[in-house]
Amino acid sequence: MAGLFGRLRSVMSARTVASQVFVLQVTVALLLVAAAVAAVLVQARSDGEREARNRSVAVAQTYATAPGTREALRGPDPSAVLQRKAEAARKSSGVDFLVVMAPDGTRYTHPNPDEIGKKYIGTIAPAAAGGTVTETVTGTLGPSIRSVAPVTDANGEVIGLVAAGITVERAGGAAQDQLPVLLGAAAFALIVATSGAALISRRLRHQTHGLGPAEMTRMYEHHDAVLHAVREGVLIVDEDRRLVLVNDEARRLLALPPDAQGRPVRDIGMDPGIARLLASGRPASDEVHVIGHQLVAVNQRAMGPPADGSGPCGTVATLRDTTELRALSGRADTAQGRLRLVYDAGMRIGTTLDVVRTSQELADFAVPRFADFVTVDLPDPVLSGEEPVDTGTDMRRIAFTGVRHDTPLYPSGRLIHFVSTTPQAVAYARGKTVLEADLAAFSGWQEQEPARARRLVGYGIHSMIAAPLRARGVTMGVATFWRSQKPEPFDDDDVSLAEELVARAAVNIDNARRYTREHSMAVALQRSLLPRGLPEQTALDVAYHYLPAQAGLGGVGGDWFDVIPLPGARVALVVGDVVGHGLHAAATMGRLRTAVHNFASLDLPPDELLWHMDELVSRIDQDEDTDGAVTALTGATCLYAIYDPTSRVCTVARAGHLEPVIVHPDGEVEFPGVPAGPPLGLGGLPFESSDLHLSEGSSLVLYTDGLVEDRHRDIDEGLELLRGTLAHAGGPPEETCRAVLEALLPERPRDDVALVVARTRVLDGNRAVSWDVPADPSEVARIRAEAARTMDEWGLAEEAFTTELILSELVTNAIRHAGEPIAVRLIRDRSLICEVSDGSSTAPHLRRATTTDEGGRGLFLVSQFAERWGTRYTGSGKVIWTEQPLPW
Repeated sequence: MAGLFGRLRSVMSARTVASQVFVLQVTVALLLVAAAVAAVLVQARSDGEREARNRSVAVAQTYATAPGTREALRGPDPSAVLQRKAEAARKSSGVDFLVVMAPDGTRYTHPNPDEIGKKYIGTIAPAAAGGTVTETVTGTLGPSIRSVAPVTDANGEVIGLVAAGITVERAGGAAQDQLPVLLGAAAFALIVATSGAALISRRLRHQTHGLGPAEMTRMYEHHDAVLHAVREGVLIVDEDRRLVLVNDEARRLLALPPDAQGRPVRDIGMDPGIARLLASGRPASDEVHVIGHQLVAVNQRAMGPPADGSGPCGTVATLRDTTELRALSGRADTAQGRLRLVYDAGMRIGTTLDVVRTSQELADFAVPRFADFVTVDLPDPVLSGEEPVDTGTDMRRIAFTGVRHDTPLYPSGRLIHFVSTTPQAVAYARGKTVLEADLAAFSGWQEQEPARARRLVGYGIHSMIAAPLRARGVTMGVATFWRSQKPEPFDDDDVSLAEELVARAAVNIDNARRYTREHSMAVALQRSLLPRGLPEQTALDVAYHYLPAQAGLGGVGGDWFDVIPLPGARVALVVGDVVGHGLHAAATMGRLRTAVHNFASLDLPPDELLWHMDELVSRIDQDEDTDGAVTALTGATCLYAIYDPTSRVCTVARAGHLEPVIVHPDGEVEFPGVPAGPPLGLGGLPFESSDLHLSEGSSLVLYTDGLVEDRHRDIDEGLELLRGTLAHAGGPPEETCRAVLEALLPERPRDDVALVVARTRVLDGNRAVSWDVPADPSEVARIRAEAARTMDEWGLAEEAFTTELILSELVTNAIRHAGEPIAVRLIRDRSLICEVSDGSSTAPHLRRATTTDEGGRGLFLVSQFAERWGTRYTGSGKVIWTEQPLPW
């Protein structure tokens, strides 16, 4: 119910008066129709109950006095006689049941024969006493009326009872049959009422223009206040050209008398020109009339066609005093143009962090909107990002734009020595703008170069403004504006505008200068941290390229690469990237590169090395998180690969870095699918390594994302382009490197680019031999003999004794203290390398034996005879290696 009343209130709160009247009329009609239908239905139900009562009594009494009823009740089997007659009487009378029973209620007849012999359910006591009983009962068929009448003999004794019943619904069937007609009449009445309400509402909406009660009230309440408060005169003239409405401002502007309203406009005594305009009714837009010392702008519009469709119609006129506006319009237009110029300058000057380009943008913007020629002169230190010099006698012209190109002005790129009395030198030294309104006066500016000055004046250049480029208290150069085609010289307003333009440009030039300095420092730092040359090694033929991002776009980043020789003629390749740009990224790169070198010196597998790097970066992050001024290192990526030229196996692991590319000798390009570990610094996540078997002459290509990713293409497109370029590159690594850069490198890279192309070499049987060693001490002699023979074949007979001694000690230790499998490998590289591998992970310990010890001198002797020695661990054990210098 609450929802119904809420919806009713919502409908009644319609905005317009017409809508509210329509809703109200429809609601009243609906309520009246509903009330009429309800009254008819109630009356029909009442009539049905009365009809049911009368019919049940009449049927019961009639059948009780019917011939044969008494005789049947006194007979031996009343049911046999009365059942058929009672059913016939029930059907003919239209009642629902007719039951004959004994005085005690035992049924003799019933519509359902199964009920014969059972007791009647209902009130029978009054009927058994000789009266008639009528009652209303609600059963399975709905409300029904039951009547019980007695059957008496000649003596008046009750010998039986007759009960008749009929439902109210059956008795009121006539009323139900009339219900569709009643509802149809109600619907017709409702439609007629709604149509009438709609017509009335439409007419009312047209008259009120769709306004609501509150709006109409506010409109009429505020009408006079608004009309008389506006600073614009308002007059309304009807079709008879009579003044029907005038506000206070119109009375003041036209000096109208108090009784002007209602009089013809020609008889009021207003200005004749305005009177003719109002009388004619013609449209007017900002038509200016002189009334005394005032300039009045008049606008007139028709209110609409006349009611009869012919003749003139009413008009509305507005008047505005434009005396002061006309005086200020010229200055306002000029000021607006200057503001627009300054606003556009802020949008078009300083789009990049480049000193030269920003200066040229200033010159291009000011021509020809402000000047005919513009030159920008800066000292050379500013171009390189340094602080400017104290005096501005020597400056280089880095920007020049003009309406013509045959001007006598100095061209771009020239180093100019300004005389101290010239406007440029004075503006630079004092930091104040200098105006030369009349160059033909030769007030001293010509001392720079008198002959050129005369040519400038003869060329038509007659006025000049020299404005210093000053930002953050530092003067960085001078911008000079020249005028030739416009005859008016520069004035003080032009000086203010020039200073606004130069001030905006100066801030951008200073930002570009500072960025250039930081970029140069970062590049210098990064190049000092990157390898300056490749180390000597024989496993790989390596070519590389590194390109920092352009200044003003991305800046120097943290990309790096490295080639690290490892024991056993192996070589480690490293490529990494630190997220971010600037000095911090470059310094971070140096720290990570140093850490990789330190961990590589421990001869760790790639996955283990990356795990140590991850731990290191996590600790650095934790330390630097306590200092809000330092940026964390999380986001660095790294790829670490170790290539063994004897086994041709390259073991690779990567931490969030792009996977390498393999170019096989037949030209096939493959992305080997190295598992991608998380970036360094996340902590707790494992790294996996993959073993790649490379044929001799295969190329391993490592790179950073700056090579394949750009704002004009996504990384997938870049990788496919890289694949296609490598497939057709061919040639040595240097040529491959150049081909890749030409195909993928953008013109102005926004990120650092590091590219390494390494072509594999193999140490074959002429330079590497290996033997398996059973765990038998007698095998030591065989190994020594095999080593001596190999050394002789290599032309190293003089080194054979030392090599035999080293192998004897290492193999003996492996047999005694380690486990199988035991193997020996000799490699002739830039040095002679001996390797003894075993199945134990226990590292040997170097100690000095005393004079009474029988052992303990083996590793000591090895360390004395070998130039270097060490241990590295493998998946199945360890390798002890030594390096001996070769005689050549």
